[in-house]
Amino acid sequence: MQKRRVGEFEVSAIGLGCMSLSHAYGPPPPREQAEQVLLGALDAGYTFFDTAAVYGLGHNETLVGEVLGPHRDKIVLCSKAGLSRGTQRELNGHPDVLKETCELSLKLLKTEVIDLYYLHRWDRRVPIEDSVGALADLVKAGKIRSIGLSEVSAPTLRRAHATHPIAALQTEYSPWTRNPEIAVLDACRELGVTFVAFSPVGRGFLAGGVRSAADIKDGDFRQAMPRFMGEAFAANLDLLAQFEAVAREAGCTPAQLCLAWLLQKDPIIVPIPGTSSPDHMRENAAAADVVLSAAVMARVDEIVNDSTVQGARYNDVMQASVDTER
Repeated sequence: MQKRRVGEFEVSAIGLGCMSLSHAYGPPPPREQAEQVLLGALDAGYTFFDTAAVYGLGHNETLVGEVLGPHRDKIVLCSKAGLSRGTQRELNGHPDVLKETCELSLKLLKTEVIDLYYLHRWDRRVPIEDSVGALADLVKAGKIRSIGLSEVSAPTLRRAHATHPIAALQTEYSPWTRNPEIAVLDACRELGVTFVAFSPVGRGFLAGGVRSAADIKDGDFRQAMPRFMGEAFAANLDLLAQFEAVAREAGCTPAQLCLAWLLQKDPIIVPIPGTSSPDHMRENAAAADVVLSAAVMARVDEIVNDSTVQGARYNDVMQASVDTER
């Protein structure tokens, strides 16, 4: 797979988001299937693996540590702190809590150092300088190699970067979520920060994985997302049909169209699609070889954008923890 830069690291142009192997989209897959995804990803050329303390409250880091630990020298390992404390979900950016979380993550991941460690959300009760300062202490201590931020605005990124260099900023970006285009992408270019795009296939929607409410099972947090509800969902299905037609014209799958669209947007972008399917994992990897014409890029922008997508990205409760321009 082609490569891109994240701070000091050279990584696969497409990374693997590991969250869905533990929670969020319904019950996690069987252990054997999760191992097939992780080990198969190594074989498919992935070198950039993304987990977090809050994913399954330790389950995901344990899984990644046990399965990929023997291959630690082949991967760039990323995790996050700030949305959990021990076995409890909690937004907390206090320096002591971030350091405690890192110690637990190192243990679960079976590693002496985490390559890229993110502040998962900015806890506004704590100045961003203090939270990033705690992560800078972890760099000095050799616990982590570089610092990332997740779901922050351009002004917050600049404040953080003035405290310690930020290697990567991670937030949602896909044809149907364009928030980063307001200011964050420009700030990343200005500061030399890699933009890591999570949910790059629209939480499965633009890959054709959700065609009716029945496709969203109990325990799937998309049940609470406005874009997957009522009239908004019905309107978005019309967009999906048009998007799939563009993918057919381009000779790729809809998921590959999303990923190739992101890769061609800017070389600072590294998408990290997640999946619990070995087949989808390999399909996503192949998107790195898809080349889209200018006409196809324009058609994607015309069909799926802020004006055509119906429904908010998050409900009010989920949005409250996000520091973004919109």
